[in-house]
Amino acid sequence: MTGEPVNESHRAGGAPGGHLVVVMGVSAAGKSTVSAAVASRLGMPWQDADELHPAASIAKMAAGEPLTDEDRGPWLDSVGEALAAGRDTGGCVIACSALRRTYRDTLRLRAPEVVFIHLTGPRELLAERAGARGDHFMPPSLLESQITILEPLAPDERGTEIAVSASVSQIADAATAWIEQLSR
Repeated sequence: MTGEPVNESHRAGGAPGGHLVVVMGVSAAGKSTVSAAVASRLGMPWQDADELHPAASIAKMAAGEPLTDEDRGPWLDSVGEALAAGRDTGGCVIACSALRRTYRDTLRLRAPEVVFIHLTGPRELLAERAGARGDHFMPPSLLESQITILEPLAPDERGTEIAVSASVSQIADAATAWIEQLSR
């Protein structure tokens, strides 16, 4: 597990009394589980960005079709709005794939202070996890399309990478410690 900031010189101030945090990564990385655990540790609200997808996008993914950038635009706007709303309520944690730099830039337009926790793991582990999920609209067949478009955090983006091979508790502890050090 890493947990070191991509670039320590980019420290982030958070929302009044909290932070705006996106737990990002490809499908089956554990975004929902980890972000809920981080939010609980920080005493902040949590939201899964999957809940913000339009019904047509969910149907498209459930049919095994990857979303296009055009499909993602309104969804990313909704996620950005949720982050901005979190600024007024003491912070929030959102699970969101945020796979490309341009997607993260869209989120930063509404919430410039957002920080990213990028959950990373080997393709084989992610594929195993995706195959084991039976209750998710995203079929395992779409994992490869997400891996293909993934752009890891750049050195000028405020965030950290954490390997998903550790336990959820260890990952959430590392993420929470990183977030808390941003206020110091």
